[in-house]
Amino acid sequence: MIDLHVHTNKSDGQYTPGEVVAMAAEKGISILAIADHDAVTGLAEGEARAAELGITFVPAIEISVEGNRELHILGYFIDYTDASLLQLCENFIRLRAQREGRIYDYLRSYGVELTEEQVKRHVTNETAGRPHFARAMVEAGYAATVQDAFDRYLGTPEFDAVERSKPPAREGIEAILKAGGVPVLAHPALLKLDDKQLDVLVSELKGYGLSGMECYYSTHTDEQTARYLELANKYGLLVTCGSDFHGEQAKPGVGLGDGSRGLKERDARDILAGLKSCYNINCRESLNKK
Repeated sequence: MIDLHVHTNKSDGQYTPGEVVAMAAEKGISILAIADHDAVTGLAEGEARAAELGITFVPAIEISVEGNRELHILGYFIDYTDASLLQLCENFIRLRAQREGRIYDYLRSYGVELTEEQVKRHVTNETAGRPHFARAMVEAGYAATVQDAFDRYLGTPEFDAVERSKPPAREGIEAILKAGGVPVLAHPALLKLDDKQLDVLVSELKGYGLSGMECYYSTHTDEQTARYLELANKYGLLVTCGSDFHGEQAKPGVGLGDGSRGLKERDARDILAGLKSCYNINCRESLNKK
């Protein structure tokens, strides 16, 4: 089994990097990528634990970029000590911290009175994000489930007014490339674009250096997967897969390895080989520019 899109408590996941790797091993996953949101602080721990358990570990990140709330670029085989990438992550922390106060005010305008203590109880890193607020809302009785909190408050057009600033897509892709990584478009279905709009976006991102697309994903239907495979083939993009696992409390109904549904062992090996090949090219180009 292969899962190239999992989160830990270094961003908005439920479990530590070490715990996630151990859970993956118990489930029979042999190729794993930790791709926390705008953060690389859990990669050293995850990589060390994976080495102990004999799992092939892919250091990764998921960078949020402007243009669509769900427009995220995954970066695989990144050098997570790269100075430029670390600076980008520091900027994300600062912007997230600034957004926290706006989220409290936004929720208060809808009658949701949360204290900092209620929210911080669910935060294990520097700042609170939407999943942390959602869990606090469930605990306080303002929402029935985490999904309910997103549907009614945190995933609405009105919430967009309090969203943090994000870098342009070109900048996010270039940051991954400079770190020797492989940039991949995450969960295209969540963008909620029609075929023509998605084609235009992929063409644009390809021009910036996009290398792949997450065609296999935990919530993609067979029809969507087929559509994305066709689009990836059209633009000569690598195909990847991921569950987007956060933990049962943070993202109910999504388990480790769910994104590999329909894949054969040969497919998993081909995905890894494609990423490694692209990584070697990008890494050499990155070194030549330094």
